[in-house]
Amino acid sequence: MRDLIYLILTCALCFGVSLDGHTQTPKRTKQAVQRKTKARGGAPALDLPAAMGVDTARFGMLQYRNVGPTRGGRASCIAGVPGEPNIFYMGTAGGGVWRTEDGGRSWEPISDDYFGGTVGGIAVAPSDANVIYAGGGEQTLRGNVSYGYGMWRSVNAGKTWTQIGLEDARHIGRIRVHPNDPDHVYVAVMGDLYKASDTRGVYESMDGGATWKRTLFANADAGAVDLSFDPYNPRTMYASTWRVRRTPYDFSSGGEGSDLWRSTDSGANWEKLTGHGSDRRSAGKPIGQGLPQGTLGIIGVAPSPAQRDRVWAIIEHKEKGGVYRSDDGGNTWQYTNSDRNLRQRAWYYSRIYAHPTDADQVYVMNVAYWHSKDGGKTFDRGMASHSDHHDLWINPDMPRIMAIADDGGAQVTTDGGDNWTDYHNQPTAQFYRVTTDNHFPYRIYAAQQDNSTIRVSHRATARDNDFRSWESSAGCECGHLAPKPDDPEIVYGGCYDGFLERLNHRTELSRVVSVYPDNPMGHGAEGMKYRFQWNFPIFFSPHNPDKLYTASQHLHATTNAGQTWEMLSPDLTSNDSSRMVSSGGPITKDNTSVEYYCTIFAAGESPRVEGVLWTGSDDGLVHVSRDGGANWNNVTPPDLPEWTMINSLEVDPHNDGGCYIAGTRYKLGDYQPYLYHTTDYGATWRRMDRGIDREHFTRVVRVDPTDPKLLYAGTESGVYVSFSGGDQWQPLQQNLPVVPVTDIALKDDDIILAT
Repeated sequence: MRDLIYLILTCALCFGVSLDGHTQTPKRTKQAVQRKTKARGGAPALDLPAAMGVDTARFGMLQYRNVGPTRGGRASCIAGVPGEPNIFYMGTAGGGVWRTEDGGRSWEPISDDYFGGTVGGIAVAPSDANVIYAGGGEQTLRGNVSYGYGMWRSVNAGKTWTQIGLEDARHIGRIRVHPNDPDHVYVAVMGDLYKASDTRGVYESMDGGATWKRTLFANADAGAVDLSFDPYNPRTMYASTWRVRRTPYDFSSGGEGSDLWRSTDSGANWEKLTGHGSDRRSAGKPIGQGLPQGTLGIIGVAPSPAQRDRVWAIIEHKEKGGVYRSDDGGNTWQYTNSDRNLRQRAWYYSRIYAHPTDADQVYVMNVAYWHSKDGGKTFDRGMASHSDHHDLWINPDMPRIMAIADDGGAQVTTDGGDNWTDYHNQPTAQFYRVTTDNHFPYRIYAAQQDNSTIRVSHRATARDNDFRSWESSAGCECGHLAPKPDDPEIVYGGCYDGFLERLNHRTELSRVVSVYPDNPMGHGAEGMKYRFQWNFPIFFSPHNPDKLYTASQHLHATTNAGQTWEMLSPDLTSNDSSRMVSSGGPITKDNTSVEYYCTIFAAGESPRVEGVLWTGSDDGLVHVSRDGGANWNNVTPPDLPEWTMINSLEVDPHNDGGCYIAGTRYKLGDYQPYLYHTTDYGATWRRMDRGIDREHFTRVVRVDPTDPKLLYAGTESGVYVSFSGGDQWQPLQQNLPVVPVTDIALKDDDIILAT
């Protein structure tokens, strides 16, 4: 059996046994591997190691090993502990909950033995720091956004965790614990991002999560995203709801249901502060006077602990977006700042925080974080160790101590933001694709979200924190990478909108070799000559080390290092103009190629027969050419549901006419796995995902190069193996936490996972 040792960075730390026999202590226990996870939608509970098939006792001490880099990735929430200035908890994108006990100098995962996935909300009970709540599913709704697994509670400061319901919440934007009762908790549930859902709204539990009741519901398309207590009277609460929807080709922020709310009876009743004219009154007082009218988007809200009845809000609105302040508990509002820097890409940020002791100080999160000392009139720019800031915790007793969550993880300051701890101490990055080269010893390549691409020796471990074993490579955060087969010092890497870079590591010479000399950043997919997706394919021919392929809606090839390109195919997508639109919704347009649609998303050439080419599109079509691209046939599996994204494609090394595909439909609200195999050039297909949890949608399938019965699949919740050619699957978690497995590479006798 293949040695399972190489893991390219996960959002949770795990060590194991390497080929040289050196052992490192696993972070996960056997109990963790043997626990059950409850499936949604009536799917049966899945015993992670046992399932059906080969007895996992035969796997013995096979373990995954983290090869790094130790460089932080996106974190969406952060919480500290009053009275414990060095303790902070971070909720990560895909890797569960992490803790530091030394003020951010080091971090450790504390949820791996119980749950994983993305954490969107975290809260420490003000009256009992042993009680911690964590809510699954981030509110930072990127194109690669990841859901969670409901609500979890610890009563011993994170040593153990218990699931406490709301399993169908999908995404949780905020958690608030009553200041005097650790069992009394409120949760802002965003719900399913891809379809209408009745699970949205504000939920309350008075018994530590044993039971829940919903207290606020806007509509089936608008969930709750922010939530706060009045520091002077916890019976008064503020909440915001947000209409937001992702599809495979669009993102829309704003519309009916996006509102700001207030309750004065602990959430039993809520009154809407937005959407009223200036004459709207309650008990003789105005309601929400001064707030913008018309279509609203995401709203952040924060009452001030330093001044009774002062409330801050950051509001997405086309003409009057920005910072608002109320000094009478939300009855009337002043529009204090409209600076676009505070509200750009509003859907990704829009969080606001009141200073605990100075009523005129307020913070707003965005690419930078922004700090006002004059009541919100002017703001100064601040930057932690990374950019794209999502959450902030300010120590209420020592407000110069703060912790921030951003696209580089979490950092801590003790001097009010003049200096921040580093983020090269937390292996929590997100990688989309992984490949290897032919160097000896071989190196692993991947692209990290909101950071660089990397290459790292497969012999490295996550302890190589001085970076001697890894370096940046071609392309940027979103791209595929393709090392030249006969010269691994030459690497091609992709970036936004079809940008393609050739990097010579030997000379450090970088050259742009894009198919088309245009970067249409900010423009929708409509009217483009070539539609390159954010994560477009790049790969070399297995028969010609000088032949490089890439794909837009067409397949392209070069044999002269990108100086010229040949178009090898017609449009191999549906070319549906209704799905090629400018993205962003009614308020803020947002086009970075993430939502570009009707593109070739996966492609490959047969390692057995030169000129046999396969493509899979993000709109659900599979094509094959048997003559190097001169002619193409649509061979889409007849039972593949319409609009399924072909996320990855594996040309069969054991059959001339063979190909495997992994499809996903999660952006349509369908979380099932879709794996298919053909051996006759697509004339017939066999669906082969039996044994994979019906909620674990599939991103990748790989076949062993020497054993056609041995296959591996990466899903949103872990990795699976089949010993029967795909007839039956079973989990292969071992010491791997519950994380999204985004890609798999096989090299020599090793398995490499991108997570």
